[in-house]
Amino acid sequence: MASGRLTPPSSSLSSSPMSVRAQALQVDSVQRWMEDLRHMTEVECMCVLQAKPLGVDEDAQAQQGELIVTSGGGAGGGDHVARNNLQTLLRRALVVSTELGKMFTRLEKRRWQRVHGTAVRANCHVRSLVHEYSAARSIPPEMQKYEKSLLEKCMELTNITERCLHTDDEFFLKSMREAIHEILTDVSDSFSNMIDMALANEIRILIKQIDSSDSVHTIGSAINNLLSLTQDGPQLCSIIAKEGAVVALFKICRQDRFRDLYAHALRTVASICCVEEGINQLDKVDGILCLADILTDDGSVEAARAEAAAVVAQITSPHHSSTQHLASFLESMQDIVTALIKLCESASCGEVFLLASAALANITFFDSVACEILLQLNAIHILLEACKDRQRVDTPYSKDQVVTILANLSVLEPCAFEVLQERGMERLLVLLGEKPSSESPSEGAACERVQQKAAVTLARLSRDPDVAQAAIQLKAVPRLIQLCRSPAERNNSDSVLVACLAALRRLAAGCPDSIEANDHQQLIKPRLVDSFLLCSNMEESFV
Repeated sequence: MASGRLTPPSSSLSSSPMSVRAQALQVDSVQRWMEDLRHMTEVECMCVLQAKPLGVDEDAQAQQGELIVTSGGGAGGGDHVARNNLQTLLRRALVVSTELGKMFTRLEKRRWQRVHGTAVRANCHVRSLVHEYSAARSIPPEMQKYEKSLLEKCMELTNITERCLHTDDEFFLKSMREAIHEILTDVSDSFSNMIDMALANEIRILIKQIDSSDSVHTIGSAINNLLSLTQDGPQLCSIIAKEGAVVALFKICRQDRFRDLYAHALRTVASICCVEEGINQLDKVDGILCLADILTDDGSVEAARAEAAAVVAQITSPHHSSTQHLASFLESMQDIVTALIKLCESASCGEVFLLASAALANITFFDSVACEILLQLNAIHILLEACKDRQRVDTPYSKDQVVTILANLSVLEPCAFEVLQERGMERLLVLLGEKPSSESPSEGAACERVQQKAAVTLARLSRDPDVAQAAIQLKAVPRLIQLCRSPAERNNSDSVLVACLAALRRLAAGCPDSIEANDHQQLIKPRLVDSFLLCSNMEESFV
């Protein structure tokens, strides 16, 4: 590579007599060249070593050309090549993005030497990535335009930052700073667009494999590569959805000969549907009907039904702003809800139960008919029995789903009788005491949700005098007071505090004698907001 062959200025090697000042300048120029050389050769050496691995014959070297950036071996087949292409592209894109981010920071601090060094490194990384990708793939015309423009801007960035090294003129540097910032922003945008196009190109290749191949192995590898890509964030999921991955994956799920791939395909669909584009694609191909078929098919293996439940959980999540797809969901809701509660009952492990119960929890949020269906299907008995089974309900996350369903069912009058009959009050009090087993923030948050929803369920059910009486006999009042007065018991959660105050007041309304005078004075009599402020400012319980 010609760009990697750097030689110092001949004057810096001259042995002719010079003044002391000239010698100092020579030393400075050589030191500066050495500093730049260190950064530039690092990048170039990396490119050479990756593009020309040692000990490879010509045939193997020709095979290596199929990779974006070779990693030392030609074995592994087409799936290895595809996976290498995608992962290498993402890694190299991250390197360039990191360099550009550093450049923005150094530009703000006016560290001109470092700005130029970073520009040189970014330029080399971009050039090597573009050249190697162009050699490995047939590049679409629109992408070629981006590549040419990007390379020109990178060179312009390198040249303009170099000019800033040779002056101390503040006015000039200020104007250059603004110009560099504009070019750098342009480079960042162009690079981002080019990477999106390259990724879309790779994704189209994977989707074509899924669409056109009859090989279970080839399709499975392509699906696994897509699934791996979905883990890199919503932006990539949007690209995958726009390229038609959801359509191709449901095509697989509608063919009996690919039954072994259903679980992998549906897991990928669930990941893609974290973005609106994925859900829209699912709706267009009647994906909900396909999910209902898999869930209700006795011949479907548990893994496939569990992943179908995961897709249902994803598309019914309250976090999605669009609800257009839910219209078609309502048509199949009876079948889906029935299948999901059966899956909760028969789940062989905690993960399967979690996926099925999460889907049910989301469904109960947006339609009360689902709650009525669940009551008819004896859901309270099934869920409370599952809570006794450590093999199914083994984490706060699963308990969160169970108590969410109970909280949503508790708005229906028949629910109170069902809960009493199944000794559900005892379970709610156990859930009020849920505590994390580790210091994991997500587990702590899940425990807070369990406590909050258990208190909400208790408050709703306590409209029934029999339920309120049962709760008092089970000493729910002292536990609620403890949660109100002791921030540590509720993990300093305000939402748990509000729910417990509401439950306590509901019980006090039906059974005033169950609350002691001091507690009544502080937790019941004042306005809710005043009691909240009193309890939220307590360092520790003084009961």
